[in-house]
Amino acid sequence: MIISKMAIDRRMMLRGIGATLALPMLDAMVPALTGATKPTQRFGAIYVPNGIVMENWTPAAEGAEFKFSPILKPLEPFRDRLLVLTGLDSVGPDGGGGHPRASTRFLTNVPPRETRGLADLHAGVSMDQIVAKEFGRDTQLASLELALESSESAGTCSSGLSCAYTSTICWNSPSTPLPMEHDPRAVFERLFGDSGSTDPSVRRARMQEDGSLLDSVSQKVAQLARGLGAGDRAKLDEYFTAIRDVERRIQKAEQKNSQEVLLTASPAGVPDSFDEHARLMYDLFALAYQVDLTRVVTFMIGRESSGRTFPELGIPDAHHPLSHHQNDPTRLAKLTKINTYHLTLFARFLEKLRATADGDGSLLDHVTMVYGAGMSNGNGHVPTNLPILLAGGGCGQIKSGRHVRFAKGTRLANLHLTLLDMMGVRVEQIGDSTGELGAIS
Repeated sequence: MIISKMAIDRRMMLRGIGATLALPMLDAMVPALTGATKPTQRFGAIYVPNGIVMENWTPAAEGAEFKFSPILKPLEPFRDRLLVLTGLDSVGPDGGGGHPRASTRFLTNVPPRETRGLADLHAGVSMDQIVAKEFGRDTQLASLELALESSESAGTCSSGLSCAYTSTICWNSPSTPLPMEHDPRAVFERLFGDSGSTDPSVRRARMQEDGSLLDSVSQKVAQLARGLGAGDRAKLDEYFTAIRDVERRIQKAEQKNSQEVLLTASPAGVPDSFDEHARLMYDLFALAYQVDLTRVVTFMIGRESSGRTFPELGIPDAHHPLSHHQNDPTRLAKLTKINTYHLTLFARFLEKLRATADGDGSLLDHVTMVYGAGMSNGNGHVPTNLPILLAGGGCGQIKSGRHVRFAKGTRLANLHLTLLDMMGVRVEQIGDSTGELGAIS
């Protein structure tokens, strides 16, 4: 069969032993699509905990001529696909518990309810899940929720608010928070399949038998590639190389962890290095978009009140206590370094999206990505003037390359309402929204 002379179904998958490998967008698929010139919309949200050093984040000038602040400097190569937004507020009823309130309101715009246990959890449906209900009709997964810290929690964190509120930004219903997955192996298997069993011995046997996901479908890959043009073969090579690299890195982490912890039921695929963990999860994020397994992805860089240290930056201090800086210059300098590092990792991810072809453009052209925090000044848990970025072209609907400052009292929920409308998801209100913003497109 000469595949290049006939249309390949966009939903075509290659199946091997315990594996289901979706294909990226190829030129040979275009004739099979209805309205193929219309780009595929994607949405993403990336959350950072414990606030931001706003004086080192906020550009001095507004409009297209703004200069990148010290924290935003890593994003300078993406000026044409970036909107810096300041002046947006996320406020609710007075009360303590700044951290659980910050993460819960970030996409729901609804404050969390005080709880007596997990059964009492209550917030609102988050923006990502509103989008997922629409976009998920055409994908294998409605949404994907990622994190760099475990979401396992119990008890009360502060002011009668469950720790469950601090470990997710995603709510499928007002009483149903979605767990954020921090184990790259679990994410990999959710995207590409595994042995079909949760038994650790079966998983290990499958890996030993097949070597890798690609090994189990190698014959079908070779058969497919022979019938494609040079451009499509190059795309497949790039895609398969990325998958093999991700799987190799996961296996390396598992081997190291299983050596260090001998009495473990199932080796976790979580690298020791935060840097490698973050890069691995960002790569899985990009792969999920690339093969259209899902069009909605959320990612928590850290849970609220995160006590992570950053020895790779020369910072042994725990992040949360450090965020209560009391305007101490030394603490502020360390926090600025952490904030900048997070954006360095994000910039690498944006470069991967920009380098990945998608239809007539790139993945970066066709995504609407919100990056930010649920509080500005972590020292006082301030929920106003939040640090918010929009990255991506939004399929041509976002007028990027600017710093936009909104009037005092403008609600973050109004941004969410605006983005939902831009993506073709019509709702009358989300959280405490009062109307759409006119300065985005």
